[in-house]
Amino acid sequence: MTMQQRTRRRWLAGYHLVVTGLTLLSVVNVSFMLGHLGPLGVERVISNGLLALFAVDYLVRLAVTTNRKIFLIQSAFDLLGIIPMHPVFAFFRLGRVVRLIRFHHLFWRWGLDGQWTKAYHRFIYSTGFIYLFSISVAIIVLSAFLFSLSEKQSLANSLWWAVTTATTVGYGDETPHTAVGKIIASVLMFGGIGFIGLLTSTITDFFTSRAQQTTSAETTQQQADLTALLQKVDALTVKVDQLQRQIQHQNRKH
Repeated sequence: MTMQQRTRRRWLAGYHLVVTGLTLLSVVNVSFMLGHLGPLGVERVISNGLLALFAVDYLVRLAVTTNRKIFLIQSAFDLLGIIPMHPVFAFFRLGRVVRLIRFHHLFWRWGLDGQWTKAYHRFIYSTGFIYLFSISVAIIVLSAFLFSLSEKQSLANSLWWAVTTATTVGYGDETPHTAVGKIIASVLMFGGIGFIGLLTSTITDFFTSRAQQTTSAETTQQQADLTALLQKVDALTVKVDQLQRQIQHQNRKH
């Protein structure tokens, strides 16, 4: 490894360490905001400052990446983490920490690499969960934003309305009154519910498939154990027959 590569590796490790620290700080700050555990004014300033930092970081990485399509797919949670509609979106930044852990192979270093990480990767990417989840959230957020503009509602109330509408809960505390708001609600009902249904079915199919694979593996193992036991019984039977013949032969001599 050359000196330049070592310098770049150290810089990258330091950058990732700073990102991890800021991510954890943002999550703790939002937790304090939701729990009303500190001065709200200071917490909002910290939240807005971190939001700006993560937004700039995302745009810079998007600009310098060589494959924007792969970047957008892998950084879907990063994009969700810089949505300025509600502080709770900061929790999506934890996905960045998980990717950094995988990037530095920390699971392997900690001795945790194995079935869990393989199942996680298969669930997030192979099943298409990350794509459906990102599209569902994008539809909900966009609908909430347009609803906020047309109905003159706060972003927080509009987001609550979009979530309850897309999940078919529909408490009725927030309803559209304008023609534009009703059109937005209709689009959300068809598009949002469809994607959330696909998302739910994807999760169900994954765990059902896992259960079937586990059952199949257990059945295969039981069959293998039974076959090995029968082979041992056959071998033992052969030895017993040989021993009986030897005893009969000795008795005839006497």
